[in-house]
Amino acid sequence: MSEQRDYRPTVFLPKTDFPMKAGLPQKEPGILARWQADGLYEKLRAARAGEEKFILHDGPPYANGDMHIGHALNHILKDMVVRTQSLLGKDAPYVPGWDCHGLPIEWKVEEEYRKKKKNKDEVPAKEFRAECRAYAQNWVNVQREQLKRLGVNGDWDHPYLTMDFQAEATIVGELLKFAEAGQLYRGAKPVMWSPVEKTALAEAEVEYEDITSTQIDVAFEITESPIKELIGAYAVIWTTTPWTIPVNQALAYGPEVEYVLSAVIVAAHAAWKDDAELQPAFVANTVGKQFLIARSLLPQFQERIVGKGGSLEIEEIWSGKGSDLAGTVARHPMHQLGGFFAEPRPFLSGDFVTTESGTGLVHMAPDHGEDDFDLCKAHGIEPKFVVEADGRYREDWAWLGGQGSVINPKFNAPDGPICTDLREAGGLLAASADYKHSYPHSWRSKAKVIFRCTPQWFVPMDKPLTTLEFPVAPLDGVGAAVAAVVSANSATLREVALQAIAETRFVPDKGRNRIGSMVEGRPDWVLSRQRAWGVPITLFVDRKTGQYLNDPAVNARIVAAVREQGVDAWDDENAAALLGPDYDLADYERITDILDVWFDSGSTHAFVLESGRWPELLRPEGYEGPPADLYLEGSDQHRGWFQSSLLESCATRGHAPYKAVLTHGFTMDQKGMKMSKSLGNTVSPLKVMEQYGADIIRLWALSVDYTEDHRIGDEILKGVADQYRKLRNTFRYLLGALDGFTEEERLPVEEMPQLEHYMLALLRDLDTELRRATDAFDFNAYVRALTDFCNEDLSAFFFDIRKDCLYCDAPSDPRRRAYRTVLDTLFHALIRYAAPVLVFTAEEVWQSRYPDSESVHLLVWPELPVAHAAMADWNGLRELRQKVTEAIEPLRRDKTLGSSLQAEVILPEGPMVFDDAQLAELFITASVTHAKGDEVTVTATSRHKCGRCWRHLPEVAEDGALCDRCESVVAEMDAA
Repeated sequence: MSEQRDYRPTVFLPKTDFPMKAGLPQKEPGILARWQADGLYEKLRAARAGEEKFILHDGPPYANGDMHIGHALNHILKDMVVRTQSLLGKDAPYVPGWDCHGLPIEWKVEEEYRKKKKNKDEVPAKEFRAECRAYAQNWVNVQREQLKRLGVNGDWDHPYLTMDFQAEATIVGELLKFAEAGQLYRGAKPVMWSPVEKTALAEAEVEYEDITSTQIDVAFEITESPIKELIGAYAVIWTTTPWTIPVNQALAYGPEVEYVLSAVIVAAHAAWKDDAELQPAFVANTVGKQFLIARSLLPQFQERIVGKGGSLEIEEIWSGKGSDLAGTVARHPMHQLGGFFAEPRPFLSGDFVTTESGTGLVHMAPDHGEDDFDLCKAHGIEPKFVVEADGRYREDWAWLGGQGSVINPKFNAPDGPICTDLREAGGLLAASADYKHSYPHSWRSKAKVIFRCTPQWFVPMDKPLTTLEFPVAPLDGVGAAVAAVVSANSATLREVALQAIAETRFVPDKGRNRIGSMVEGRPDWVLSRQRAWGVPITLFVDRKTGQYLNDPAVNARIVAAVREQGVDAWDDENAAALLGPDYDLADYERITDILDVWFDSGSTHAFVLESGRWPELLRPEGYEGPPADLYLEGSDQHRGWFQSSLLESCATRGHAPYKAVLTHGFTMDQKGMKMSKSLGNTVSPLKVMEQYGADIIRLWALSVDYTEDHRIGDEILKGVADQYRKLRNTFRYLLGALDGFTEEERLPVEEMPQLEHYMLALLRDLDTELRRATDAFDFNAYVRALTDFCNEDLSAFFFDIRKDCLYCDAPSDPRRRAYRTVLDTLFHALIRYAAPVLVFTAEEVWQSRYPDSESVHLLVWPELPVAHAAMADWNGLRELRQKVTEAIEPLRRDKTLGSSLQAEVILPEGPMVFDDAQLAELFITASVTHAKGDEVTVTATSRHKCGRCWRHLPEVAEDGALCDRCESVVAEMDAA
């Protein structure tokens, strides 16, 4: 046999400088710097100018600490929304923002004060606020760079900050719209209060944790009753908040509950039988006394007072319904203190009283419970404001004055001062520190909160809007807009908000019920906070009437002053000038409370989307409806930003500020556990980017089902990195296979083989699915469809089949030209589809092919050629191809075959759409024939292998010789 020629130089192998190793952590910062230098965001705005708007309004993250994994997920999702809408050709600007006021920042500054032994109250308010402002600005700057590093494209040089003077003035203006519309009132109601932070809290600022509390049973002696058997007996109440007993003012019963009066004949407490000190006190407080309690709760009560193993003998004296107790009066166990404690405690009928636990009688402290407050107020019983801001009782309070804090477990313990005093007074029947239940905590300080009645400012949820009078002259937009909203609408704020919820699109749809139930049942909105760092409640209150001043001219001066000086404009020094010459400052109280920060963020639509400061966010003239197409935040914002924005906009504009609301779940660790620094299972997006790059964390965020809680961890990220490598290699193959492609090589679709038609049809199917996923914000489906197409339809099928054509056909061959034409179509489509996901890699790929072009992110959705393919036939062919592959695999494993090119495949006889030569090409085998039978069989071919294309063909005379095709191509190359 003659010496064989080396034909490798004649094979057209893919050629590209695009590296297989990504090196994202090193490359991405350079790409990011180039975007910034080139003004990519501004170029995109210019390119989309005049197109249909899509406005995603950024919910402001809090300017406090480094970016965490929740920030990363949230902003990647927002960036995906904006980029896909921009890809569709819409003008989709993105203005990021930050929430800068509020307790968390104030708390951090106070912590620094405490370290330095400084007292916040001794520092001038302006100086303290300046430190809060500087603290917030520092974290804005830090987070901005971290979020930019994720590849989020936006107007980072001009973000919105709630502490900007213009923003603060707009927030004040929005507040004064409520005031001018009569939608504000000052009232004393129990609100959730943090004794540690000394301020009221909103529901969104509270989280619930399981705790163990002291539970006590307390006896109130009955002094009057239409039922003579009850006089001298004791009504028993049960509570897990002993600290509220010093503020008790009444007892509540259930009108339909059955009560029983029982006399204790003998009692011995299991734990105290041998305690010489406690047993006599226990006997004295129980034996010989008669106790009123709900019949169904008597067994639990008996066990609590004697303990398991204790003994009790009782005799029933009387029974009846709760309604029989009307007119009954008791006295407080500490009545001997006189004054407040000697006042009678009436029995009141309460529909909220149940027999689920306790005694069926509930002690009423209107200072510290919503039901208590409402029931007592209906009977003329007012709160006493006994507990101070820090949780201590007032100094002048007769019992435990100046003591506390009331949330301290030791203060409430069975041996604490409350229980000790009650036991000595004969009122304590049982006390144990073993009651487990869920209890509200401040999510900032993690300290327990209490319900505390204090004067606060509220927005009523159920006040008809049309009963209001509006100023004739608009105040900087204040007043006139409200009048327009409610002029033909008698609905309440709750009703308008619920209607807006019904008209809003929610993704996922279950969000509608979540926020709907919250709005349906929420109490009036508490606007006031008793802190320093925030937008002030800019009201003057008449000292005689208690009414706030509602003068458009005064309000206009206030708004203008805040616009010029920020929140510092609202102080004693400026008060007289703000009031003006028509009013005497001595007649007015200047409110010093600040606004709930949820009102700040709930007003962002006003100064971000409507002010004109960001012209790209303005709707065209004549547009009516919500200014934002989408709000996108975590599911916790149903009770936070989504709701405060909804209420603010509905009250002032009559509709929601958004057309759609998208919510995502929370990121758990790899095992599905909540992340916690104490558990050491947190995942830092900054470290992920250092190790893998931003595109990996983006691919993770857009691959998970973000509508539910989802996971991240080392193993998950390794899987994502592998997914990324496959996508990267798809682009690397395309770049190599398209090396030197020109327009002259392009082949019209109608001249292409069936396989190319089929692939173009699959591409159109992918395009349809990606458009659907974009419209549904279903990014998990988007990434999955894109990945599956690249891996299964391209790498494992199309590229695999056509590599022979690419490597060995002549450059002028129509089949090779068709393949490369389709590859070019695929490249231009896939680079656009991938660009919103892998923002850095897509740019790298694009610049690798077109180094002198503009950014890939300025492109629009691809226009695809129309192809015609018998999809059912091709799908059937692929199923058959899979069976052939499975039949070949055992022969490859046992070395009978070196590759599928050596296989001769025998198919069962039957109708075939494709001829045997086509099938051999599609299966990448030596031959395909047919025979009777049901199975696919495979044998090794005896044909010789072409020395250039390695196919086993009948015309090859000996191994290493050329097939007809290769001989022709090589001859042409040799001649050239």
